[in-house]
Amino acid sequence: MKRNLAYVLTVLMVAVASCSFTNKTFENDDKDKLLLDIITYVLEKGHYAPKDINDDFSVRVFEDFIDILDPTKRYFLESDIEEFEQYKFQLDDQIKNTDITFFNVVYTRLVERMGNVKGIYKEILQTPFDYSKDESISIAYDEASFVSSKKELKERWRKQLKYATLGTYDSKLTRNKNNEDADKSITPEEAEIAARKTTETTLDDFFSFIDDLERKDWFAQYINSIVDEFDPHTFYFAPEEKEKFDTSMSGKFEGIGARLQKKPEGAKIVEIISGGPVWRDQRIEVGDEIIKVGQDGADPIDIAGMRLDDAIKLIKGAKGTVVDLTIRKVDGSNTVISITRDVVELEESYAKSANIIKEEQRFGIINLPKFYVDFEDYSNRNAASDVAKEVQRLKEEGAEGLIIDLRDNGGGSLKTVVEMAGLFIKDGPIVQVRSSGEGKDVYDDKDERIQWDGPLVILVNELSASASEILAAAMQDYKRAIVIGSKQTFGKGTVQNVIPLDNIVRSNEHGNLGAIKLTTQKFYRINGGSTQLEGVKSDVVVPDKYSYIDLGERDQSNPLKWDKITPADYTPWNGYIDYDKTVESSTKRMAAHPQIKLIEENAKWLKAEQAETDISLNYDVYKTEEAKDKEQSEYFKNLSEYDSHLTFKSLKYEEELFTKDSILREKRNRWHKQLAKDVYVEEAVNVLQDLKLNNIKQAKLASVKG
Repeated sequence: MKRNLAYVLTVLMVAVASCSFTNKTFENDDKDKLLLDIITYVLEKGHYAPKDINDDFSVRVFEDFIDILDPTKRYFLESDIEEFEQYKFQLDDQIKNTDITFFNVVYTRLVERMGNVKGIYKEILQTPFDYSKDESISIAYDEASFVSSKKELKERWRKQLKYATLGTYDSKLTRNKNNEDADKSITPEEAEIAARKTTETTLDDFFSFIDDLERKDWFAQYINSIVDEFDPHTFYFAPEEKEKFDTSMSGKFEGIGARLQKKPEGAKIVEIISGGPVWRDQRIEVGDEIIKVGQDGADPIDIAGMRLDDAIKLIKGAKGTVVDLTIRKVDGSNTVISITRDVVELEESYAKSANIIKEEQRFGIINLPKFYVDFEDYSNRNAASDVAKEVQRLKEEGAEGLIIDLRDNGGGSLKTVVEMAGLFIKDGPIVQVRSSGEGKDVYDDKDERIQWDGPLVILVNELSASASEILAAAMQDYKRAIVIGSKQTFGKGTVQNVIPLDNIVRSNEHGNLGAIKLTTQKFYRINGGSTQLEGVKSDVVVPDKYSYIDLGERDQSNPLKWDKITPADYTPWNGYIDYDKTVESSTKRMAAHPQIKLIEENAKWLKAEQAETDISLNYDVYKTEEAKDKEQSEYFKNLSEYDSHLTFKSLKYEEELFTKDSILREKRNRWHKQLAKDVYVEEAVNVLQDLKLNNIKQAKLASVKG
């Protein structure tokens, strides 16, 4: 929403003119104080519902920051918390005065305690665990208190490490039991030793990652403890995180096209992105390690021990530039491979479609993972234009009905969802938006063309949020589509803008300050109701594995309230859809479907498992519980073996790509296999058939009456 972003920036810049953040103002302060001052100022002037920074606010920031740093209570001692509590009611004053004393005290102690813990876990893992002992561990960490002594802390770590090692110990014994080669068998004692070593290696990797974090990374956590008090979607991005956010929203970046994992001697290739430079070059394989990085013939830099983010900065670069990678191959040999960087598209982020064939009928499904957009250039690839292309392709291949799958879609660009909704109606309002203390704006589809006027179903679940809810709500209000899915969607009815903080500062010698994702508006359905907290209630409600798990906006910290405004002026769809009859028929089918009943049973079981927080550390008890879980898993096995007897096929343009891209073919084959087991897609097809049948009957009736 560029118009709104411009408005917010204008308001902030006008205010800055009278309260300028310059280097002179902070000539004796550091970047952290400058950042804290700007962040709180932006929150006060730009947030949709600013909070009073008072003693209550101070207490919440105090508690949240400690919880972020030590959620399992395995670092700080009770005495540390007592020392920190002198600041519990002072943080509001510290924030207003750009005083970071509390952060400095807590951060210094955290580094000290983490250093101590390295010695604790190393010492504990030198001694065998006794799995015959009857003892247990509680994983309800939020209910636990901090320990009062280092002795108690060591005991807490012992139980945690035993718990972490137990599963590995069991898997090694199980593999041993199933191994027919006597020469490769191991004793329980050897399995226990190997399990402890595995746990130690895992913790070594974890603390290696922790050691790579810098003070600024921890300070960003403190900033977000403050920011999070305003609402769950306002968030501070450190410079590197802002870049990752932009990449996730655009679905592309410039680089070599490989995902990396830190290793002591360099960076390991863990995935090669289909279509990228490394994929096209074919000389680098998964498992190879990058140990040195050079820039187009320049002397290479050894990246051993370097932070992964810093190594990635060396490897990534502008399209057309060359990077020289010293590679240690899987076989141990070293070689230098020069790669020309290019734009890499993350194909899994984009819309994809398939033909669905049932008997003699053909339908289409479009899966949309997010409402993506290139913030720098909207004319580049975005969700609205991609979905429009897929709709056209499906029409050309004879689709008689269309499914838009928004399950697990967390939202994204508001502009793209307004354009996308316009594909299915003649014209009219799509969503209403209101800024704090102002009237509403109505976002309309002004294009009278309808790209798809046939039967339409939208699939949602508890994780469908934001822009997904806008599309589902608009189609529901117009009675343009049948919404099938969870009782209600996520319930995120707020609009955020990403504001680079450098735009707020007149002069700055501290380098990139990052950005803040700021809640500036709320959106409302065209019927006047907000989707905030309530989400979108499906026309046909069906359970899924999330049905009894707390996942929605209402379960987040500090959500904004639900409210409503006046409806927009709109006319429901008049395309001969017997909406109520179709919903009634689908609801009856789902209520009687054995697979749906099994899914609900599974959802209840998952909820019960999640509520179980006391875990036995006795191996025999562990095996007994594992046997019960395995029995239950076998019972629910039909969930993954279900066959809808629908046929899924790629579109013609994609089949032509398969000749050059076997990875894409494999991805689509896997997707089609998943779809064939999907009872929700099966019911969506049934609904499309009902809508198509009703269309024909009512169209004939209208023709006779005419």
